[in-house]
Amino acid sequence: MAPSNFSEDDRIERLARKRAGAKLGWYMHALVYLCVNAGLALISWQSGRPWFLFPLAGWGLGLAIHGLAVWLATGGGGLHERLLQAERDKLRDPQQG
Repeated sequence: MAPSNFSEDDRIERLARKRAGAKLGWYMHALVYLCVNAGLALISWQSGRPWFLFPLAGWGLGLAIHGLAVWLATGGGGLHERLLQAERDKLRDPQQG
């Protein structure tokens, strides 16, 4: 096996950034989901028909699947810097989390 060019700290940093980025991506997805579907609900309410429920449900399913993939794979939550530090801590001390 060839020696690694990356130290353990480098490996932990890369993995922590990847995990924190995935969680932040889910937060952005959820924010866009809320904003767009609130707008669709207002438009639907104006028309008197509840058609907004169809994109709400379909996109909601996609958001839930995205969330499961992110949260089950990485665990935990918070803003990007907090996520990044938490992932670093977990990777440095596996007994902790």
